[in-house]
Parts: sequence; C-alpha cells; structure tokens
Amino acid sequence: KKQFLSENNSIYVNLKKKMLSYFSSTESDWNDWKWQLEHRIKNAQVLSDLTNISVKRKDEINLIGKTYRWAITPYFLARIKKFDITDPIYLQTIPQFSELDSDGYLDPMDEANSNPAGAITRRYPDRVIINLTNCCAAFCRHCQRRRNIGEKDITISNDNFDESIYYLKQHPEIRDVLLTGGDPLTLDNEFLDYVLGKIRSIKTVEIVRIGTRTIVTLPQRFDDSLLNILQKYSPLYINTQFNHPNELSYETEKVCKILADRGIILGNQMVFLKGVNDDFNTVALLNELLVKNRIRPYYIFHPKKIKGTKHFQISIEKGLQIYDKLRGNISGLAIPTYVYNAPGGLGKIPINKQMLGFMHNNKIVAKTWEGQEIELP
Repeated sequence: KKQFLSENNSIYVNLKKKMLSYFSSTESDWNDWKWQLEHRIKNAQVLSDLTNISVKRKDEINLIGKTYRWAITPYFLARIKKFDITDPIYLQTIPQFSELDSDGYLDPMDEANSNPAGAITRRYPDRVIINLTNCCAAFCRHCQRRRNIGEKDITISNDNFDESIYYLKQHPEIRDVLLTGGDPLTLDNEFLDYVLGKIRSIKTVEIVRIGTRTIVTLPQRFDDSLLNILQKYSPLYINTQFNHPNELSYETEKVCKILADRGIILGNQMVFLKGVNDDFNTVALLNELLVKNRIRPYYIFHPKKIKGTKHFQISIEKGLQIYDKLRGNISGLAIPTYVYNAPGGLGKIPINKQMLGFMHNNKIVAKTWEGQEIELP
C-alpha cells in the first residue's frame, strides 16, 4: 500500500520542479489552489514541453480538443507516473483518439428533461441536484456531463440560483440537496458561503451534499477559509471520486483527515473504467485505502453510455465478477453498492449476481425503484 502513497518518487518531484520552472513559480504558488486552477495544463504544446509525449500524440490531443475541452492541474499532472495509456491517471485526464467514436449519448440520463426550475435536476421525490458550474480542476475523459463543459468556465447566474432556491422553498418534500457541476469547489469561498447559507436557511432541507473531485485533483483547495465554511454548515456530506490507488497521496490523505476531524462525512463514488480499475486487486486495494482514510465507499457506478467514452466501457458480467469477489476478501466496511444508472433518468438500480438469473435475449431484466421493468445489456 505504501508504494501508492509515496510522494517523494523521482517522477513526481522532477515534474513538479520542471513545472515550477516553466511557469516561473515558487513552492508557495504550488500550494495555492488558485494558482493551480489558473495554471491548468490545457494546451498540447505546453503538455509536450513538460512531458515526453510524441508528436503524434500532441496532434491527436489538438484534434480531440476541438471537440472536447480538456485540462489538468499541475498537481494532478505530476501524479502521472507514465505518459501513456498504461497509467490510470493519464488515461482519465489526457484525451484519447477513441473519444471521437460517436457511439453513445451526450445526455444518457436525460438530465435536460429533468430540470423543473433554475439549475435543478430532479429524478426522485425527496432530493435534487443543483448544478453550480461547469468548471473542474481536471476534466475527466469519462465525464457524464461533458456536454456542459463547453469552451470556457461558467458559474450559475444569480437569477438561476434564486430560481433554484425559490423552487426548494415551494417544495417542502425536498429534504436532500446535492451541489454539483462541474465541481462546486472550484468556486470562490465567498460564493460557496452564500450558496450554503441560502440552502441551510430553508428549514425543510435536512441533508446538504457536495460532489467534488478536488480532493483528488486539487487538494490545495482546502484552505482554512474553506474548511471553516464547510464546518459552519455541518452536518455536511462530501462525495468524491477516487478511481485508482495512484490517486491517493500524502496531500489527499492530509485533506481527508482534516475534513473528517472537522465532522465532514466523506463518501466515494468510483466508476468502473476499462484500463483503469477493471480488476479485483485494484478495486480491493482502493477501497481498503479509502476506509483507512475515513472515506466510506458509497457507490461503484457501472460506466454510462456517454458519447466519446466507449473505450472505458466494461460489461455488467465483468463488473459483477470483480464486485462479487470483494465479499469475504475485504471488510464489509470497504464494500460499496454497485449500481447501474438506468437510461432516461429512471434512477439507480443496484446490481448483484442474482440478476444474472433473470436473462432475456442475453439481457438482464431489472426493475427501477418505481417498479418499471427494463433490460440491461
């Protein structure tokens, strides 16, 4: 386990030094989350200057970037150990030619038609999502909302946010609000304080959650000011997304400890990704390390059929082979729920091996939470 947490490896140290020199910056800059965000690598020439990618790869990245924007923080770039598709962080963050495959859907969960007001997505009776921004510290290549990434970072407008708050006040049955995006923790502390304050002022809202990957991609984000804001609105739940043990570092461990010590409840939502974590040992080790760092393994998502992500897809049968092996081999505390997001916004369906007994035309017959019968491939 220690090999995954060794920050002082020569690759990390050397690339970090190279980037600080390249950007004429200091160690203090490196530890500043705003510097990290402003210096995201999002240009193939800059990436080529910093790493050993080939001319062919540079041309491919330029080509893909015309269709799907990409970016990665200097910190997360330095976590890449090998600049090819055998590296799990490289595969998740650096554009691949396979993204130009048109198979799949831009909005597989039909979120556009689940928007009753403002920036809200609603699929369940008692909970909603509010999308605050399209900005991320690193744009994951498997992102389910890549349709919203666009060409520049956009924050929710005041009118859109006010409309969202008004909707919550008019629907007292909503007791659970998830702030997401993009990544809401790329927004300034003052705005986050305002947003959380507005939501907490609604007495019928009992649960507030934040979906963020900054713990993984931008641990510098958790400065004292942000930590004080998060603690002020406790109880608060933060769900993050670690997909591979390589994403854990001393910095991320430190952030998890501080958040947990301050009463923030942490959960992880891993996504099965071909070439990243589609094997038992990787998943088992990841979830053991998460529990060690007081992060509850919450969900394993089956990959959605998002346009441009076909190369990440695995079969449900393969996912079940990995998932079923967890039971008995690692602590029950480290075993999340394996779920399939039903297309069309029909909600999450827990997947288990017993479902393989309900087959029709080589498809699994399953029921949504509302009792609607559907077929899973």
